[in-house]
Amino acid sequence: MHIRRILAAVAATAALAGLGLTGVATATAATAQGAPSDVTPSQCKQGGGVADLTDNMCKGGMHDGQRVD
Repeated sequence: MHIRRILAAVAATAALAGLGLTGVATATAATAQGAPSDVTPSQCKQGGGVADLTDNMCKGGMHDGQRVD
């Protein structure tokens, strides 16, 4: 009886771990597809950042680290 409880707990843990990994993979794929790679200088400023045209990067704000086109 004790062994059955242990096996049931192990099976349940494995099933939940599999669901968790699937959810992470789906969330990562959705994020990668929806994020634009380039922003305009005005989009950078509107998002609260500063367009650094020497590095062609948006620094700060919601577009931080994205390339300025």
